[in-house]
Amino acid sequence: MKDWIFNQLEFARLQTIRAIEQQAEEELEIIPEGLNNHVKWNLGHIYVVTEKFAFTLTGEEATIPEHFHEWFASGTSPKEWTKKAPTKEELITLLKQQLERVQAQNEQRLNAPLPESYATSTGLQLSTVGESLSFCLYHEAMHYAAIKSIITLISSKWA
Repeated sequence: MKDWIFNQLEFARLQTIRAIEQQAEEELEIIPEGLNNHVKWNLGHIYVVTEKFAFTLTGEEATIPEHFHEWFASGTSPKEWTKKAPTKEELITLLKQQLERVQAQNEQRLNAPLPESYATSTGLQLSTVGESLSFCLYHEAMHYAAIKSIITLISSKWA
């Protein structure tokens, strides 16, 4: 299980990063009509939620940069931001470093119980570190799909 989960986490994260590497900075801040968020919000949200599931829920200390909760928590939108968002490169660096920390902190304890069992907003009950990390895959995949959709929408508008 250990190799599988970390290989999958790395695969998902690299797909997310590759999806945005060629996009211009300003494109990542376009909110398509009818949506509440842009690509940068999705990247920051992936980061914040992974910190919660890989660190906070497992009893470890999360590393959340200043303003990330107000920018990227569930229910937030860049439409409400009053401060300058992190750059694409800053987000990519944080996402890459996070992946390394997730593995280093959790690779020897996948079967360890969480300090407290946790029910996700979708109703999934998580009891172990491995289950919590596995949920990160589901969450990142949802936001990867959102990122790809936003890129498609803005690319057709810019073409």
